[in-house]
Amino acid sequence: MQTVTANDLKTKGVSALEEVLATADEAIISVRGKPCYVAVRVEDYDRLREAEIHAAWQDARADVAAGRYVKETADEHMAGVDKKLRQKPGR
Repeated sequence: MQTVTANDLKTKGVSALEEVLATADEAIISVRGKPCYVAVRVEDYDRLREAEIHAAWQDARADVAAGRYVKETADEHMAGVDKKLRQKPGR
């Protein structure tokens, strides 16, 4: 992966990213020499999100098939959430 420094981004603007993304799928943006961010084209981001959603959907289907789910009303669910929040340390 190619890196763009925060300083390059500050001085060159988006053209610094466009330069890297012309030959790479993503650009690492470094701040003070440390990699901090990743920039990708919107099309690539959309594809990654779609894959992530598909994986979550597959996980949910597997959970239902294995019986790993609970049937409850919204009020029952929220009561459980409230109970868990009250059990957290520091609250």
